[in-house]
Amino acid sequence: MSTATETGARSGGRTALLVIAWVWVLAPFVYGVIELITKVVDLFGG
Repeated sequence: MSTATETGARSGGRTALLVIAWVWVLAPFVYGVIELITKVVDLFGG
């Protein structure tokens, strides 16, 4: 039973790390896309 608990803890830790990694990548990406859209609107639409 301890191996199942250890596997669950490892899986939970990996899930948390995966979520943090995705946020680390997506936050600057989303910011860049928003800035790009803003600049394109200013350039063409004013």
